Amino acid sequence: MIRVEVDLTRCQGYGNCVGAAPGIFDLDDGGQALVLRQPDAGEESAIRAAARLCPVTAITVVEDDPG
Repeated sequence: MIRVEVDLTRCQGYGNCVGAAPGIFDLDDGGQALVLRQPDAGEESAIRAAARLCPVTAITVVEDDPG
């Protein structure tokens, strides 16, 4: 499984993450990305795309240790 985090000190509110994974990300009232929920197993490619598309590299995909 993976987990996703947003570094709010880097986020500039471009919204690319929302376009790539709309059920996972949204923008708050201040225009910064927020994680609505952690991804399910089948959403890994969308999460990785969101991280790649972030122009300020504010999204981190964390590999959870299964053990």
